[in-house]
Amino acid sequence: MASMKDISKACGVSIATVSKALNDHSDIGEETKANIRQVAKEMGYFPNSSARALKTNRTYNIGVLFSDEARSGLTHDYFANVLESFKRTVERKGYDITFINASKGRATYLEHCKYRGFDGVIIACVNFYDPQVEELIRSDIPIVTIDHIFNNRIAITSDNVKGMKDLLTYIYEQGHRKVAYIHGADSAVTQSRLSSFYKTAEELGLTIPDEYIREAAYRDTKQTMQETLALLDLPNPPTCILYPDDFSSFGGINAIKERGLSIPEDISVAGYDGIRVGRHIEPQLTTLRQDTKLIGERAGERLVELIERPKTTLIEQIVVEGNVYPGKTVGEI
Repeated sequence: MASMKDISKACGVSIATVSKALNDHSDIGEETKANIRQVAKEMGYFPNSSARALKTNRTYNIGVLFSDEARSGLTHDYFANVLESFKRTVERKGYDITFINASKGRATYLEHCKYRGFDGVIIACVNFYDPQVEELIRSDIPIVTIDHIFNNRIAITSDNVKGMKDLLTYIYEQGHRKVAYIHGADSAVTQSRLSSFYKTAEELGLTIPDEYIREAAYRDTKQTMQETLALLDLPNPPTCILYPDDFSSFGGINAIKERGLSIPEDISVAGYDGIRVGRHIEPQLTTLRQDTKLIGERAGERLVELIERPKTTLIEQIVVEGNVYPGKTVGEI
């Protein structure tokens, strides 16, 4: 197998220059870098990960802790898209990812991370109050969290406050004054959205009866179907219902159709997330589309910075805005 010395001879440059090109350093020209990489490819050069780990004291492996209560795994559209974007970002920088074993009764999360020698960890969609998660957060391992904030960790969050404000304002501008909200189970995300819902309603002069506020687990279509039927049975039912997420809204849509009602002619609905399937149902789902690509990119960039430049990387919260996708399930009244 070819070595960096062989490549340096073939290209007429130093071994140091070859190393910089293969590791994407910025202090050599792009043309030189491209030429060295092409020659390396033609010569069948593959870097030895063990040798690189010994030299840099890194494994170039990042742990991913992801375990949602609904056990939907990577069928969870929002987090699947965030993690896919994260994966592409860190792979471009030379890192691989490994999912952390979430089984109980064996090694703790922290023990698993130390055993694997992860250079860093991204945490998304877990019970952040789990003692094992808190133990991991207190460790010296570089960590970035998604949609949850710890004082001493970088967090990448979707702007749930502005997102809910924009979505409810859009619904208001369509003429709706009786708006119900089936929110998700208690979490930092739920609290942000619910507080923003009440605050925006107050600013718009909307009165929200207590019976208009319901709870259903995220992605639970059975629960949202039951809660939707309960809302429809009220003496003064809402003209529009907001759901915890796009997927769970399908349960509400089924309940409305079961009653022989039409969307949006008889009642309007809106989701939250912006998953692809919502744009392929009829009518297209009105929703708040979260920027999963940017969330994943920012998480990947900041975690690699934290690993490679720990002394100069700021510990901060980065908020990523979404945008209202009008769809066709919120009609004018």
